[in-house]
Amino acid sequence: MSDFRLPVRVYYEDTDAGGVVYHTGYIRFFERARTEWLRSLGFSQQQLTQEAGVLFTVVDLTVRYVKPARLDDLLDVSARPRLAGGASMAFEQEIRNAAGDLLAAAEVRVACVRSGSLRPCRLPAALAARLPQ
Repeated sequence: MSDFRLPVRVYYEDTDAGGVVYHTGYIRFFERARTEWLRSLGFSQQQLTQEAGVLFTVVDLTVRYVKPARLDDLLDVSARPRLAGGASMAFEQEIRNAAGDLLAAAEVRVACVRSGSLRPCRLPAALAARLPQ
C-alpha cells in the first residue's frame, strides 16, 4: 500500500506567538491524516463505533521534530499503515513543506478497543484485509 497523503494549511490557531507550529500541532496533523486515510478506505470513526462497536486509541507515539512549520505554510502529511497485530495498526508518518523538506516524522501505533469497555479487540475483518502485513 502506498503512502496516503493529506494537504494541510497552517492556520493561526496552529501556531505560537512567533507564528511557528506548536509541538502538539504536528500530532493533530498526524491524527488528521490517519483519520482521512481511514475515510479513503470507506470507513469513518463514527461508523466503526456505531456499527462495529470499536474505537482506536494511540498506545505508542514517537515524534522527531526536524524543522519548524510556519503560519500559512502548505504541508504534506503522509501516513503509511501496516498491520501490527490482530488488534493494532502501526503507522509511519511524515510532514513535509511545499519544498519537500522533512519537518517532522512519527511512528504511531493504535489499538482497536471495544467502545463500551475500552478493552482490546481484533480489528474489523474488512479493515484488516486492507492493511499490508
